[in-house]
Formats: sequence, C-alpha cells, structure tokens
Amino acid sequence: MLRPIAHIDALSAATVLLGALIAAVLLMVAVISRSEGESRAASVSTLLAVLLPLPYLAAGLITFPGQASVAAVLLGASVVGVLLLLLPLDHGAKVGDDTPRARIDERDIMFSRRLLKKGTTRFDEYYAANLDKKPLDDEFRSQPGLLAEGSAAYHRLAFNAADASFWTIERLRPFVDGDPASLRVDLSVQQSTRFLTQWALKLGAVSVGVTPLRDYHLYSVVGRGEQYGEPVNLDHSFAIAFTVEMDKVMIDRAPLGPTVMESAQQYVEAGVVAVQLADFIRRLGYRARAHIDGNYRVVCPLVARDAGLGEIGRMGLLMTPNLGPRVRLGVVTTDIPLAVDQCRPDGTVIDFCTRCKKCADACPSDAIPIGEREELDGVRRWQINQEACFTFWCKVGTDCARCVKVCPYSHPDNLLHNAVRWGIRKSVLFRKFAVLMDDVFYGKKPAPAELQDWFGR
Repeated sequence: MLRPIAHIDALSAATVLLGALIAAVLLMVAVISRSEGESRAASVSTLLAVLLPLPYLAAGLITFPGQASVAAVLLGASVVGVLLLLLPLDHGAKVGDDTPRARIDERDIMFSRRLLKKGTTRFDEYYAANLDKKPLDDEFRSQPGLLAEGSAAYHRLAFNAADASFWTIERLRPFVDGDPASLRVDLSVQQSTRFLTQWALKLGAVSVGVTPLRDYHLYSVVGRGEQYGEPVNLDHSFAIAFTVEMDKVMIDRAPLGPTVMESAQQYVEAGVVAVQLADFIRRLGYRARAHIDGNYRVVCPLVARDAGLGEIGRMGLLMTPNLGPRVRLGVVTTDIPLAVDQCRPDGTVIDFCTRCKKCADACPSDAIPIGEREELDGVRRWQINQEACFTFWCKVGTDCARCVKVCPYSHPDNLLHNAVRWGIRKSVLFRKFAVLMDDVFYGKKPAPAELQDWFGR
C-alpha cells in the first residue's frame, strides 16, 4: 500500500528522487531525439522513461516486506553503476606507430582510375602496369556510374543538383595556386596563425589545425588533370587543415540522392575556404596552394590527423571529436611561418571503433573490414576494399555514406551527444555501454530516412 508522505524516510525519498531524475533525463533525451528526427530513439526514450523509474517509485512509496532493503539495493546499485561507467579506467587502445612508410600514388586511387578512358594511351599504360586492377575496374565500369541515369538511387533533381556543385568546384581549380606578391608582409608566428585560424572558422570551417608538411602527406605521383603522371614536388613547410560539416539531415538519407548533394556541396564549401585562405596568404608575399576536390597534392586525412583534428577510424575516414566522420576536409599548404598544433593520438577512438563495427555491419558492399587492425606497410590500421566500395557507388549512383550515417560519432554536436562523447573518452566500460545503447536507441542497421517533401516523389 502507498505510504503517507509523512512516513517516507530519507532512504525512500532518495530512491523516489532518483527515479524521478531517471524519468526526467530520459524524457529530455526523447525531446532532443524528436527534434533530431530520430523517431526510434524518441520512442525508446519515452518507453524507458515510463518503465525504468517504476522500481524506484515502488521501493520508495509502497509498503511491503523488505522495502528498505530493496530501496537500498536499488540506490546503491545505481550509484555504483554510474561510478563504474564514469571512472577513468583506461586511456584507450595503443595507437602505435601510425607513420606511413611510403607515399601513395594518386593514380591508384579510385577517383583517378574512374577517369581512365578505354582506347587512350593513359588507359593502356596504366593497366599494362597494373594487370591485377583491370578485372576489378571492369566491374565498376559495368555499372551505370556516379550520378548516372539508370543507377539504383537515381533522382533527377538531386543528381543534377549534385552535378551543379561538382561543376562549381571545377571552376575553382584554376585558382588553387599562383605567384605570391613581390612585397612580403612581416608577421609574427602567433599573429599569422591566429588570424588564419580565426578567419577559416569565420568562413565556415568547424575546426582548424596546423601541422608541419611531412613527406608522407604528399602523393608521390599526380593522378588527375593535366599533370597526370608527374611526380609531386611540394616544398612548403606547413599545412593548414580544416573541416566543414555535412548536414546530418541530408546524410541520414544515405545512400539516397540527398547524400551526394550534401557531399558535393561541402566539397564546394571546403574549396571556397581553401582558395580564399591560399589567395590571402599569397597577397602577404608567401607561397600557398589550396588542395580541393579533384586537385589534391596531399592526402587530406593524414594531414588533418597530424594537425590534431581527429583520428582515422575503421572506415578509413577522419573521426573528429564532435562530428565524427560527418565532415569534409580542406587543406592549404604554405611557407608562411605558423605555430603547429600538437597531435595527440586518441586511443579511445581506436578502441571504440574496435568494439563498435557498426559501419562494417551496415556497409552494403562489405568493403569495411570487420576484424582487428592489421599491419599494412608498416602501419597498424584498417584498410577498406576501395574497389568494392566504389563499385557500389557506381551501382547506386551516389557516394553512399552509409558508414557515415550509422557511425555513433556522427550524432549532432549538442549537450546530449557531447556528454556521451565525454564518457567515451573517459572509460572503457562507458565505451562498451555506449556501443550497446546506440544499437538500442538507433538500431544496429538504421534504415535511410525518407526523402523530404521538397524532393518530390
């Protein structure tokens, strides 16, 4: 029977308050999830907000034999559980030596190989030197292709919108490099670094970092454009790396049309920021080159990692602290004196990716490895099957992004998800718990969200 409020002791009151707190937190999660368009998470949170507090309320408000003992166990177990989840029990997996031993030949990446045309000298020479790649590439060429009519996710409006963005970034390519002004402006390292960093953020970047330009950051050979086949020689001293955010609402539709629209648009945004930064530096009398889509001389994820912007995870993309892989990258290399950011390897990201495997489970082409990191070219890492991944792109017509959509790190940058990220960085037990809860709240293989009304049907 219910006890009168006057007869409720301190233990019972604490139990009731804890139950009420659990309900309040879960209802807050439900409200936030609903605002994010996450109907499953909102429903699960609401259900748990009703069910989980019941034992606490019963133990605090109802008289029954052993009531005090039950209340004490509930209260004690809850406190111990929270402490175990939040105690800093480890610092994550050992990252190890993550310095590549050799430079990557840009001609070998899929974005270069897709440009090879049958019957051309370039096509014949490449496959004569790479016989093993010919059958793999014949497979993606047998598919409709990126943004192609007849592809599985073809959407006339979305695909043409994406193509317009790619056309726009092509117009930026002539401006990635140029001669510096003859008169050099003297700036302190601190002044130049602070101004460039803050201006990049003002232009739309969400994070910015600086690293010394290292040999392994550079491609060994140009794989696209008029300089195809020429060695990459770039003697700049520094690289400015930055990220721009891809809209979660659009990425949640992966692998449908909105995904490639957003991907293309953020390539444009990153390109605009990079071109402006590089032109500004050249106006000060220093050399600078912007590295944008289709016109790279550097491997952007390696540069961004060494600039302290994130860690490279299971899917081979940069995992940033607050947006995960839901970003596009831009880089400017230069010889203007800059203060470099300290790169601290984040073993918690590697440990989380080791446990999570959500991107691998959701990958429609099974291109993401499900197992542990392997020793490849002297570096312990995961290696995706780029041919399988790109073949699916050509089949569906978009750049997929299923891995980005399902990644727990890709949730919005807000109080709720940042609290989870904080716990992930602090405790191995919290990481295990977070993997389980992400599956409960969002599903192990969440389906693509429906197209917004303005896309039509």
